[in-house]
Amino acid sequence: MAYVITDDCVMCGACADACPVEAISEGDGKYVIDADVCAECGTCAAECPNEAIVEA
Repeated sequence: MAYVITDDCVMCGACADACPVEAISEGDGKYVIDADVCAECGTCAAECPNEAIVEA
Protein backbone atom coordinates (compact mmCIF):
# COMPACT_ATOMS: atom_id res chain seq x y z
CA MET A 1 0.00 0.00 0.00
CA ALA A 2 1.42 3.36 -1.01
CA TYR A 3 2.00 6.19 1.41
CA VAL A 4 0.33 9.62 1.40
CA ILE A 5 1.40 12.95 2.82
CA THR A 6 -1.13 14.68 5.07
CA ASP A 7 -1.80 18.38 5.56
CA ASP A 8 0.66 18.27 8.50
CA CYS A 9 3.45 18.59 5.89
CA VAL A 10 5.59 21.71 6.35
CA MET A 11 7.47 21.18 3.06
CA CYS A 12 10.86 20.61 4.69
CA GLY A 13 11.89 18.22 1.91
CA ALA A 14 13.25 15.46 4.15
CA CYS A 15 10.95 12.88 2.57
CA ALA A 16 11.86 13.79 -1.01
CA ASP A 17 15.57 13.65 -0.22
CA ALA A 18 15.16 10.22 1.41
CA CYS A 19 12.97 8.56 -1.24
CA PRO A 20 15.05 5.92 -3.06
CA VAL A 21 12.76 5.90 -6.14
CA GLU A 22 12.16 9.66 -6.38
CA ALA A 23 8.37 9.27 -6.00
CA ILE A 24 7.98 12.48 -4.00
CA SER A 25 7.66 15.95 -5.47
CA GLU A 26 6.53 19.41 -4.43
CA GLY A 27 2.79 19.90 -4.61
CA ASP A 28 0.48 22.78 -3.81
CA GLY A 29 1.28 23.55 -0.18
CA LYS A 30 2.70 20.11 0.61
CA TYR A 31 4.76 17.37 -0.95
CA VAL A 32 2.96 14.58 -2.81
CA ILE A 33 3.79 10.93 -3.45
CA ASP A 34 3.24 9.35 -6.86
CA ALA A 35 1.53 6.08 -5.90
CA ASP A 36 2.51 4.49 -9.23
CA VAL A 37 6.20 5.03 -8.48
CA CYS A 38 6.18 4.50 -4.69
CA ALA A 39 8.08 1.37 -3.64
CA GLU A 40 6.14 1.24 -0.35
CA CYS A 41 9.38 1.02 1.62
CA GLY A 42 8.41 3.50 4.35
CA THR A 43 11.67 5.43 4.23
CA CYS A 44 9.82 8.71 3.75
CA ALA A 45 7.59 8.14 6.77
CA ALA A 46 10.60 7.33 8.93
CA GLU A 47 12.37 10.54 7.86
CA CYS A 48 9.40 12.91 8.29
CA PRO A 49 9.92 15.07 11.40
CA ASN A 50 6.18 15.89 11.61
CA GLU A 51 4.87 12.35 11.13
CA ALA A 52 2.90 13.71 8.17
CA ILE A 53 3.28 10.56 6.06
CA VAL A 54 0.88 7.65 6.58
CA GLU A 55 -0.06 4.47 4.74
CA ALA A 56 -2.97 5.01 2.35
